[in-house]
Amino acid sequence: MTEPVSRNRFAFPESRRLTRSAEFERVKRDGKVERGILILLSVLETNEPVPFRAAFITSRTLGSAVTRNRVRRRLREVVRKHQHEIVNGTWIVMIARTSAARASYQELEGEWLRLAKRASILAA
Repeated sequence: MTEPVSRNRFAFPESRRLTRSAEFERVKRDGKVERGILILLSVLETNEPVPFRAAFITSRTLGSAVTRNRVRRRLREVVRKHQHEIVNGTWIVMIARTSAARASYQELEGEWLRLAKRASILAA
């Protein structure tokens, strides 16, 4: 008999999110940026033995609150889905570009994977 898959295994709790402005500034100042058509991926490797932390920025230029929240949910789902592949001790800030509002989930995921590989944050 197989064991049921734990729902918490793929959870993305708030403790995994960057929330303080000082944390954003540190990533901006000390990290590296990978630019894509749909998103900007800023990465800071902290070399701490803790799980990665991530933040998602969607500005008003994307559109209405409904559109911004949809893009933010999609980006969060992409990171949640691939969280076991991300190197520990990494801080990630994803900034959605205007074109992300018209992009599908698959397009956002493909862009994120391409930028994450370029930034060398995937453990595989």
